[in-house]
Amino acid sequence: LWFEDNDLRTIFFCKGALETVKKFGWPPDIIHCSGWMSGLIPMYIKTAYKREPVFAHSKVVFTIGSNTFHENLGAEFLRRANIHTNISKKELDFYKEADNVSMFRGGAAFADAVTFGTDAPDDTLLKEFGKAKGKKVLPFSSWDTDLTEYLDLYNELASK
Repeated sequence: LWFEDNDLRTIFFCKGALETVKKFGWPPDIIHCSGWMSGLIPMYIKTAYKREPVFAHSKVVFTIGSNTFHENLGAEFLRRANIHTNISKKELDFYKEADNVSMFRGGAAFADAVTFGTDAPDDTLLKEFGKAKGKKVLPFSSWDTDLTEYLDLYNELASK
């Protein structure tokens, strides 16, 4: 289902999740975001929340899924997503198309590692992040895969 206020819903969800972690003081080692709805969290962690002690050592994994919508989040999306003065226009530009692909692009760009959660990712994103420089990338293997590779990824990121 598509709702006209999905831009506000995703911003509220992303900020709400981070504010909850901050309020409870639970410093996460790994924040694993999956799908377009969480696409702003990696950028928020690296910009708006970068000086928050609770996130000081957190690493972000972002999972790119399949194209789940073809609509646009609207002309006001970038303005609304800019929740803090630490977020620059250059950082927001990853999301400028305000569509499904740009939410994945932005999430992956700010993540410390990228995984693929679908056997049919968008070709553009597969080309961009299939071999992302400086990032660990886990390709999709199968739906009944052994999770050892994810545990290894988490351990590697947590030890940095």
